[in-house]
Amino acid sequence: MKNLKSLVLVGWAVALTASMQVSAEIGGVQSLRGAEELDSNNAAEEMKRIPRDRATFERDYLHQPPLIPHQVRGYQVDLNSNKCLSCHSWTNYKTSGATKVSLTHFDTRDGQQLSDVSPRRYFCMQCHVPQADAKPLVDNSFKSVDALSAD
Repeated sequence: MKNLKSLVLVGWAVALTASMQVSAEIGGVQSLRGAEELDSNNAAEEMKRIPRDRATFERDYLHQPPLIPHQVRGYQVDLNSNKCLSCHSWTNYKTSGATKVSLTHFDTRDGQQLSDVSPRRYFCMQCHVPQADAKPLVDNSFKSVDALSAD
């Protein structure tokens, strides 16, 4: 009986694997890692080079968080400190020449305004990312907000 169960399970696994390969060939979902198996070590892409302070990219859609125009590698943002606020806080932005934190970052989920950055907006890099000229991970037909209004 054990052998029969094992044989059925093996047959089911083979059939499932074959059907996944067929669906990938017919336009199914393909992994970003390509044909590499999960248990193999795929070489990581080279880190994107982020130039030192430069002009910001234009925003592509309404309410897009601004991109970070400088390197942030090594910045500490955790419960105890936030390196971003050392330049972007309302007390430091003038001396550092940085953009000040938006008033929206002081609102709680219930619309109450706090005297400091709201806990839900404290971890800056959840929304703001360094800008880099990187190719899209997948082909797409996205048009920026300007392109949409011109049509």
